[in-house]
Amino acid sequence: MYKKIAACTVAALAALSAGAVQAQESPWMVRARAVYLSWDNGNADGLQNAGVGTVSADKRWIPEVDISYFFTKNIAAELVLTYPQDVDIKTAALGGIGHVQALPPSLLLQYHFTDLGAFKPYVGLGLNYTIFTKDSFNTALGKVSVDGSSWGLAAQVGMDYAIDKKWSINLDAKYIQMDTDVKLGGTKIGKLDLNPITYGVGIGYRF
Repeated sequence: MYKKIAACTVAALAALSAGAVQAQESPWMVRARAVYLSWDNGNADGLQNAGVGTVSADKRWIPEVDISYFFTKNIAAELVLTYPQDVDIKTAALGGIGHVQALPPSLLLQYHFTDLGAFKPYVGLGLNYTIFTKDSFNTALGKVSVDGSSWGLAAQVGMDYAIDKKWSINLDAKYIQMDTDVKLGGTKIGKLDLNPITYGVGIGYRF
């Protein structure tokens, strides 16, 4: 009788201990990535006929940091951050005409697949809010400016490969809707659809 009680007690304590260990696992994860920005460089509303030719932005590498919070082992929210990035603007007719600065934080809701061992792929969907600063410059045709902000959808696919319980290697790709009206001398002459696809590689740390 006493042996059965003792055995049940040990089993209960073991279960509670396992639950406590699981509960102590932090829901926070931080990643740092090197990201390649590949702009869509679409043009709309007559930019090609505004006397400047096709307008496009240069592709570039940027640093990126994201902070994730896991509500469950499968569901997480990710805040994607970087510092304001210079977007060099060039035209087919005039070459480089100036640059604007874009600060593009994104917030995504993710689903993580956790039944594949160290390999943990995920998908995400959310919103991007881009703030354009230093949003005007002078050209031979006059002052060119863009809108101050842009809202758009953001979608991602990626994977973490766990090195140990805390560290992981990360690969990530996103599509971000980002566009802005382009004005010449205060008059709208078209819209620049930036809509970048980003390709990132980095490391993650689970607290």
